[in-house]
Amino acid sequence: MKIETASFQSDPLFGTAQSTLLTPYGLDVGDLQQVFGRIMTHQVDYADLYFQYTRAEGWSLEEGQVKSGSFSIDQGVGVRAVSGEKTAFAYSDDISLPALAAAAETTRAIARQGAEKSVPAVYGAAKPQLYLPHDPIASLKDAEKVALLERLERHARALDPRVTQVMASLAGEYEVVLIARNDGLLAADVRPLVRVSLQVIVEDGGRREQGSAGGGGRFDYAYFSDEVLQDYAQKAVHQALINLDARPAPAGTMTVVLGSGWPGILLHEAIGHGLEGDFNRKGSSAFSGKIGQRVAAAGVTVVDDGTIARRRGSLNVDDEGNPTQCTVLIENGILKGYMQDTLNARLMGMAVTGNARRESFAHIPMPRMTNTYMLNGDKDPAEIIKSVKHGLYAANFGGGQVDITSGKFVFSAAEAYMIEDGKITYPVKGATLIGNGPDVLKRVSMIGNDMALDPGVGTCGKDGQSVPVGVGQPTLRIDGLTVGGTA
Repeated sequence: MKIETASFQSDPLFGTAQSTLLTPYGLDVGDLQQVFGRIMTHQVDYADLYFQYTRAEGWSLEEGQVKSGSFSIDQGVGVRAVSGEKTAFAYSDDISLPALAAAAETTRAIARQGAEKSVPAVYGAAKPQLYLPHDPIASLKDAEKVALLERLERHARALDPRVTQVMASLAGEYEVVLIARNDGLLAADVRPLVRVSLQVIVEDGGRREQGSAGGGGRFDYAYFSDEVLQDYAQKAVHQALINLDARPAPAGTMTVVLGSGWPGILLHEAIGHGLEGDFNRKGSSAFSGKIGQRVAAAGVTVVDDGTIARRRGSLNVDDEGNPTQCTVLIENGILKGYMQDTLNARLMGMAVTGNARRESFAHIPMPRMTNTYMLNGDKDPAEIIKSVKHGLYAANFGGGQVDITSGKFVFSAAEAYMIEDGKITYPVKGATLIGNGPDVLKRVSMIGNDMALDPGVGTCGKDGQSVPVGVGQPTLRIDGLTVGGTA
């Protein structure tokens, strides 16, 4: 294959990628033709080069003292060739023409003998930037980052004398990627990412409870104003104090009302992974072969949207260089499609959806979620609560586990209350929600009009790879869900 030498367009993302990932190593776009030339002497269905530069830092504060500070720089290139269902992949942290050539030789083994092709470079079409190419690490001095965490701790302690311990952390990342494909496409992105996390412990009468809060997204540290930090502090302390007064949760089958926002993590885990293309191509998902069939209650519409400005799960382009999009997965209860990368879309005869994601240049991309959420219904949240005779209101979630093949899940509620005669009465602790994702979708009986996205804290794991994601939903009523309790 031959990529015609061409200059980068005026798009500043291409300029940043070139100056960060090619020029310092004596490479230009034309040099990449040698790499593809080695791969394409054998017939492959798809090949790409993924260059990445990442600078990351983390700070943590505990009891007013800096507990840890970290800084890292990682860079390299991944070379991939796909033939049929087979993938050959090699990577190197040495960005040089010899290293690229060696990686290309490694990937040739799976391919059939073929002829060299010539394809001109095709630059990704200009598109609206979902986030500015800021370097968050450079947006504050180190002393100012520590001071930000100190302010957050002061806000938390000032809210209640029962706050005995405060742990706060801040993380920032600046990532530059350049993707070159065998069809000639070149795409670049500059991806900032920040997050602040807060955990508080309260104590009263020998009883200790904890609460947590935080947020972030694709911007720099200027987002974390005093107003934002105070909001995190109030939420964390509120959750901890609620749990201080909580009674043991009852167990049994009951109506459960899920709050808006972060409780969408249940949706993400219990059904989201099952809607990723690779699981469906292999027939291992509960949703395999069900496009066009009813898989959820009427009114349930679920989308994956990688195009929401400044959101943690958003990307200008995915890790194969395709633009992200809003993909309707379930519409009014009917399964409409799956999230796809290039390999699985080709093998399934479906369209690419811009959901190829990878943890780094050292990992193979796969279909992954971006921001996955359920759309609004028409019910007022107060009306949903009022409709419940006896049940549980799960306002916030902690951790959980899910079996992707079966859809079975177990989730713990971080903040929950009993509902009695249409009213929220007392807080409970130790509540776990147990069920099956596809089954739960059919048990949704009321959908609120208060859809909210999470504050920007989600990280999703799959096959050993972690990527930032977003989740969301409106308030939901689910009938007949199993609740594990301690009462």
